[in-house]
Amino acid sequence: MNETRWHTLADAQAVAEAVARSIAAQARSAIENNGAFKIVLAGGTTPGKVYERLAEFQTDWSCWHIYFGDERCLPADHPDRNSVMASRTWLERVHIPADHIHPIPAELGPVEAATAYEQTVARALPFDLVLLGMGEDGHTASLFPGQQHVSSQLVHPIFDAPKPPPQRVSLGLGALNDSHSVIILITGAAKRQAIQQWQSGVNLPIAAIHGLNGCDIYMDAAARP
Repeated sequence: MNETRWHTLADAQAVAEAVARSIAAQARSAIENNGAFKIVLAGGTTPGKVYERLAEFQTDWSCWHIYFGDERCLPADHPDRNSVMASRTWLERVHIPADHIHPIPAELGPVEAATAYEQTVARALPFDLVLLGMGEDGHTASLFPGQQHVSSQLVHPIFDAPKPPPQRVSLGLGALNDSHSVIILITGAAKRQAIQQWQSGVNLPIAAIHGLNGCDIYMDAAARP
């Protein structure tokens, strides 16, 4: 069932709170049923607020497995890396085993990093939860409008992202959609036009996201068309 479920909250902080609570609840269920919780993280300001809140929760962190939806090809410790943001706001504050955290080795360059991470992703599928954002142009992860990718690839090298840096690594649609749950966070008035396009059927990367059981979009009042 590829249903898209829309949730509107007052502001970005309310979105972050609701999503953090949903993630924690899904983690409890996955750990109880399967002994592990495999989550794919997004970059961005609102996900950062989610991570700050998650760091305050009580859970069996030893059962969490962390993956990333995309990464910029920058040095491993660069502050603009999604992995560095997630570590600073959350991961270094809790006790997830180091070998359960799987950053994209984007410092190797797009091709080598994508090849290496594809093996990591293939072993992990299906994910329990994929967390995504959406850009003002309707892109998600580092899948941008107008790009062409080999559909059989789980992970794509990106050479021409319209936002700096141009070289990135991104999970492909096949990997992002192979997840029991998908949550998309959208905040701010600048995203309103892309939401309108999405809802009217424009072919945007975000519109190709559906997961195995549909997806839940959490947006704030400013983003709502």
